Amino acid sequence: MAQIRRMDCKVEVKSSADRFFDAFNTKAHLMPKMSTRLISDVKLLQGDWNSLGSVRMWYYASQGKSAACKEVRENVDEKNRTIVYGILEGEISNYYKTWKSTLNVTPNGEGSLAKWTIKYEKQNDHVPEPLNYCDFYAIWSKDVDAYLLSAK
Repeated sequence: MAQIRRMDCKVEVKSSADRFFDAFNTKAHLMPKMSTRLISDVKLLQGDWNSLGSVRMWYYASQGKSAACKEVRENVDEKNRTIVYGILEGEISNYYKTWKSTLNVTPNGEGSLAKWTIKYEKQNDHVPEPLNYCDFYAIWSKDVDAYLLSAK
């Protein structure tokens, strides 16, 4: 029987919570520049870059291979620094029936804590847990953090 599962991935970054959240909230078009080792391109397919319901196509590296996915911005809570993304199609859909990623950024000392929560449903019991995507989110977060710190 299918089951929605949840996985949390936490990453400490040196950037302020507001600045780090803003990078993901309003600067998606700059991600290929912020994370050159993971994100090769991102294209806006529907809406505008920052509106709810906007659809973007991401081109990225996953486990050493090129991949792509179409994502929709489902919810943004600026007060609590939270963004919810849903995957509509792409490489992830080959393994998971449903996939939602939530980014929540909270202050943590002089930096912040980026918490990625993945809610997913496997296509079948042979599909592994998405640990490689936790690694992906951690690297992506560290890349964005390094970019923000160098751009002061």
